[in-house]
Amino acid sequence: MKKISLKKILKDPYLVSGILIMGLVLLMIIVGIFWTPYDPTKMSASEKLQGISLRHIMGTDNMGRDVFSRVMYGSRVTLLIAMGTIIIGAGLGTIIGAITGYFGGMLDEVAMRVIDALFAFPSILLALVIVSVFGVGWMQLVVSLGIAFVPSFARIVRGEVLRCKDMDYIQNARLQGVGSLRMIFVHILPNIKGVLASSILIGFNNAVLAEAGLSYLGVGSQPPYASLGRMLSDAQQYMFTRPSYVMCPGIVIVLMVLGFAFLGEGIKRWE
Repeated sequence: MKKISLKKILKDPYLVSGILIMGLVLLMIIVGIFWTPYDPTKMSASEKLQGISLRHIMGTDNMGRDVFSRVMYGSRVTLLIAMGTIIIGAGLGTIIGAITGYFGGMLDEVAMRVIDALFAFPSILLALVIVSVFGVGWMQLVVSLGIAFVPSFARIVRGEVLRCKDMDYIQNARLQGVGSLRMIFVHILPNIKGVLASSILIGFNNAVLAEAGLSYLGVGSQPPYASLGRMLSDAQQYMFTRPSYVMCPGIVIVLMVLGFAFLGEGIKRWE
């Protein structure tokens, strides 16, 4: 991976765009931790489905709750679910891919056949199957999506380990008596950090979309708490009468996806 400097970052349109977009989203999320205009869960029968105004800059929902406050809160929930998904998926996937790629043999054959079988299912469908076992809720969603994301990370890391393990610096380390686990985690994985970083950012992109899709189906964050996908589900029947109710969480989802996509593409160009 090339050495990154601030001057070179500022010349890369993908990194600059990704940093600006995600900076804006993260600023909203951080502010939302300490302050929101209204309580995101407080309902008001007299303020149902109000349009955009100075009092409610994104209007109100069908329960009279301030949409902007719920977007601030829901963005945090969506991002935390995505983070949990990547921690589980990338963590387990990296360990499985690194070990199977390095040792090979029967272990690699069995693990890859299992991975191939899991790849036969779309990640959202696989997550739905796992949710049916664990039940609904945001914690269950994190675990389900994390497990569903393991195969993709395992395949990526395995491929990179296979590419690296016969290189000269690895052969020299073997001759010096370096142990297998040290070889994997000290000598090989740090040298594939560019590919791994790019994959993690793309994984965040997919995790945000997966959370939105599954919460839209009602298996993620449960009422009265908000996530962006849950807000889209609540707002769908008001798409034409109160379009701002649908558009506001939708725009934030698009910004998150674009931000992570730009960052991932920018990191990939530095490999």
